[in-house]
Amino acid sequence: MPVSGPLGPTVPAQQPPALSIPAGPVPAVSAPASAAAGRATPPASAAAETAAPAAGPDLRRILGGPTGLGTASLSLARTLNPPAPELKPTLDLKPGPDLKPGPDLEPGADPAPLAPAPAPPAGGPFALTAEAQVAPPAAGQVVPGLYHHPVPEPDPARVEEVSRRIKRWAEDEVQLYPEEWEGQFDGFSVGRYMVACHPDAPDIDHLMLATRLMVAENAVDDCYCEDHGGSPVGLGGRLLLAHTTLDHLHTTPEYAPQWEESLGSDAPRRAYRSAMDYFVRAATPSQADRYRHDMARLHMGYLAEAAWAETGYVPQVWEYLAMRQFNNFRPCPTITDTVGGYELPADLHALPKMQRAIALAGNAATIVNDLYSYTKELDSPGLHLNLPVVIARREQLSERDAYLKAVEVHNQLMHAFEAAAADVAADCPLPSVLRFLKGVATWVDGNHDWHRTNTYRYSLPDFW
Repeated sequence: MPVSGPLGPTVPAQQPPALSIPAGPVPAVSAPASAAAGRATPPASAAAETAAPAAGPDLRRILGGPTGLGTASLSLARTLNPPAPELKPTLDLKPGPDLKPGPDLEPGADPAPLAPAPAPPAGGPFALTAEAQVAPPAAGQVVPGLYHHPVPEPDPARVEEVSRRIKRWAEDEVQLYPEEWEGQFDGFSVGRYMVACHPDAPDIDHLMLATRLMVAENAVDDCYCEDHGGSPVGLGGRLLLAHTTLDHLHTTPEYAPQWEESLGSDAPRRAYRSAMDYFVRAATPSQADRYRHDMARLHMGYLAEAAWAETGYVPQVWEYLAMRQFNNFRPCPTITDTVGGYELPADLHALPKMQRAIALAGNAATIVNDLYSYTKELDSPGLHLNLPVVIARREQLSERDAYLKAVEVHNQLMHAFEAAAADVAADCPLPSVLRFLKGVATWVDGNHDWHRTNTYRYSLPDFW
């Protein structure tokens, strides 16, 4: 797409690279004076953690606050202390004795353990070859003016293995798509997507937890709501029944077998059921319940959009943004601790400031989708709501001006997320909190990179 120079908000001259955070111990630092001056006290369950990782290069983005033109910096770290105790992974990938078999198992059979990751090559787990290390970044143009953080190229060995395993799961375990959809499945590039979003995953098995759920969520969206037979008519009933694959029905012996049989009745439900079975084997009960809650939010957002489609209503911009806070990527970054092999305790996850940071991250990531999928959706039948379309209709702007304003909305959301994350870090500077915030920020960055590089699915409008 020709670019004559960005219009509207400018991109900072040099964006910082995406930052990694180790899975092991995190250096500690004394709590800031603001904590003693009346900021929130961390919940009791956090007492076992030592306060305040240092604001080294790995944590600058969270502890430093938002960056870019017109933003103020918030710095937390001041002085170094001895290292905090190591964060031990809390998750056991072996199936528990009380788990139901997945859709690929015979009734009554014990669930099989997750397949082991392939043996790592010399030089460390999934070490890059010299050729891979110097490979150029994937093709794809950034939306001009979009505030973002570039990410390193995802580990090609991990991308290849995740791509192989997810296709085998889709075809052999859940019979997800007919043969004629294979090209679209491959073009989704979900292996690259998930490896970029979860660089701290300890192994392929953990990456596959996120990858199956991502594919299942997209199957529900496509087959129930969008391109592949979806419709707003009757969507509530379909989503409710699909949701019981995540949040099981507890009913009488007379009716339970009919529900059990329904779990394999279509591809979206087969995918949801299988992906969730794998997830609950690795997650703690609170992590699994957190995911169910976020998926209920997602389904509520689907229903709001469907209701507007049925009535032909174009929402006000603020109404559209409210819908997008629910019809949203939120379920994906909020499992970053499960995929990373540790747990953010439930009471820390529930802190109001943490909830605000998570919501803003999901909102920014979702508007990225609106911007990159804009031309794709214009080519689809009927009126497809996205932020530029709603701004153009409701604020009487040209398509170009509405699109550029949507870029500014995204940038404001990104800056707000980074400020909110820094605020949480200052109030509750515990290793698990900081690692989780960094994981969410990394997911946001990886999500943008996947949209930028997926030229099979997306192209930009010629507005510059």
